[in-house]
Amino acid sequence: MASPRLLLGFDYGTKQIGVAVGQAITRQARELCVLKAQNGIPDWAQIEALLREWKPDALVVGMPLNMDGSPSEMSVRAEKFARRLNGRFNLPVHSHDERLTTYAAKGERLAQGQRGSYRDHPVDALAAALLLQGWLEAHLEDSP
Repeated sequence: MASPRLLLGFDYGTKQIGVAVGQAITRQARELCVLKAQNGIPDWAQIEALLREWKPDALVVGMPLNMDGSPSEMSVRAEKFARRLNGRFNLPVHSHDERLTTYAAKGERLAQGQRGSYRDHPVDALAAALLLQGWLEAHLEDSP
């Protein structure tokens, strides 16, 4: 299979799921949106609408591993989310270590001068962009 050209990245959470879009040609990812979730369950119709609009070749789901690299309770839930994405939409789903992406996203927002709570100004889409950027850099470095 050829390398994916357009990807959507997901920063999975139980209340919110950050979404980013990235492309292989430029090897860049950017924030797209934040989806609400209830106990980790997204509105699948919203995800379907995003997939219809963007027509990605593949999806990337961040795996929130523990700092020692072992699976966390959240990474088990993120893996289940990834399997459901694949099962519902029949697209390749890759996982990527997302340790510290939310921390980095919060730091980036502070550097941009954002003040206030992260509930009012979520960083989930930026965290999704950072994890997708990491996947692009790790998996496309050998591509022409």
